[in-house]
Amino acid sequence: MLNQGIGSWPARRARKTPDRVAVVHEERAWTYRELHERVLRLAHALRGLGIERGDRVAYLGPNHPVFLETLFAAGVLGAVFVPLNTRLTAPELAYNLSDSGSTVLVHGPEQAEEARAAAEEAGVRHRIALARPDDDGALVYEELLTGGQTGPLDEAVALDDPCMIMYTSGTTGRPKGAVLSHGNVTWNSVNVLVDTDLAGDEVTLVVAPLFHTAGLNMTCLPTLLKGGRVVLLGSFDAERVLELIESLRVTCMFGVPTMYDAMAARPRWASTDLSSLRTLNCGGAPVPARTIAAYLDRGLAFSQGYGMTEASPGVLYLDKEQARAKAGSAGVPHFFTDTRLVLPDGSDARPGERGEILVQGPNVMTGYWSRPEDTEAAFTDDGWLRTGDVARVDADGYAYIVDRVKDMFVSGGENVYPAEVEAVLLTHPAVAECAVVGVPDPVWGEVGRAVVVLDSGAHADEAGLLGHLRGRLAPYKIPKSLVVTGSLPRTASGKIVKSVVRDTYATDPPARSHP
Repeated sequence: MLNQGIGSWPARRARKTPDRVAVVHEERAWTYRELHERVLRLAHALRGLGIERGDRVAYLGPNHPVFLETLFAAGVLGAVFVPLNTRLTAPELAYNLSDSGSTVLVHGPEQAEEARAAAEEAGVRHRIALARPDDDGALVYEELLTGGQTGPLDEAVALDDPCMIMYTSGTTGRPKGAVLSHGNVTWNSVNVLVDTDLAGDEVTLVVAPLFHTAGLNMTCLPTLLKGGRVVLLGSFDAERVLELIESLRVTCMFGVPTMYDAMAARPRWASTDLSSLRTLNCGGAPVPARTIAAYLDRGLAFSQGYGMTEASPGVLYLDKEQARAKAGSAGVPHFFTDTRLVLPDGSDARPGERGEILVQGPNVMTGYWSRPEDTEAAFTDDGWLRTGDVARVDADGYAYIVDRVKDMFVSGGENVYPAEVEAVLLTHPAVAECAVVGVPDPVWGEVGRAVVVLDSGAHADEAGLLGHLRGRLAPYKIPKSLVVTGSLPRTASGKIVKSVVRDTYATDPPARSHP
């Protein structure tokens, strides 16, 4: 085949294991032969709409087979796939669509209103709806497939060609699109296959959102590469997940700590047959010791990892053999990935010292979409990706994540960047200045707390200020509490000192003061 990218995977799998089940969703199942045929039909339909090599094709919707069909069909044509976060508002989605220059937007029925508004604002040429829309502005997905051809398509796609743009919020307050090549995604999948012993008879439950790199690249795509079965669940429900594990004999899944905690809290937790599970991967946020213990005590192999979108995302992984002995560690670098811990002067940290994690490997992104300056800043002069996260390693080389260089915090597995929240808060007419920090939360790990200085003579309360953010930001980005104060600590150059803000206001309950 001329196509060496992931768009060729359905064809390659269809010639090896055509009758194996590839995807299960609700009450339906598709074999690899059927998946390949549907991908070809969509690719021909997209080509009929004028989609060519390098064009961007976006998807907005829940975990669904169409997500995968759109990804693979884009790869067949040499186009670039853009998965969008369903939690974003229409203005946020419009920015991502406009920034990426997406030509087509495929969307689910639940996202129809946001998709219509965002596509119109961003000037998207074609909108394709999974269900028949109420308006005449969208094409219908299944009708496109019915009219699509099934003849072979074999574009020359190389591993260095761009595969997808995954948006990750930046410290400047605007999302940045990490460009992952076909090689990045392929090598990340190889890392997973090597480090987790993923098998051809795998039954992988994908409940983490596919628009996040962990749900897609750490579980779903490696399973399809190996020829296993992917079970897609549109949204997380702890009771439903336990039912599916038992009834479908699930062998593998990924989740964030809050998901695993919710499962262990269900009344049926102790009685559910979990004997089929071989691999449980957890990441996206620091994993509490109580979560680890709940699964190890059930005799399950509970593994942790650390990654970032820019690394496709696997960086560190704790294999199941060390899950108990090194509990709390993020593990060691993936097989084909290397890391360094460096001190502020650029020298390597010794065991026990805290240093910033640097990453290098074939899974590391090619750069940020249309942002050469940000790309240059993300890498050291000798080509290592700066993560902005701090860790220490023990004498055996196992890494423990201990701090963040950046101000970003993680809430329920979602990265929240304070600068983005602060930028919207500052659009309120009563707000003179503000700072947002993460504070501990027993359910979500961390949540936001806003510290606000009002304009002279202005009046506003917590409910009104936080209400100003609703509809402008995704709900998980909106702080859960707010403090009004007279001033914020600043350096001599005028920068807000976030460490002092955090030390002063990240108490629970916060000490409130007023101008």
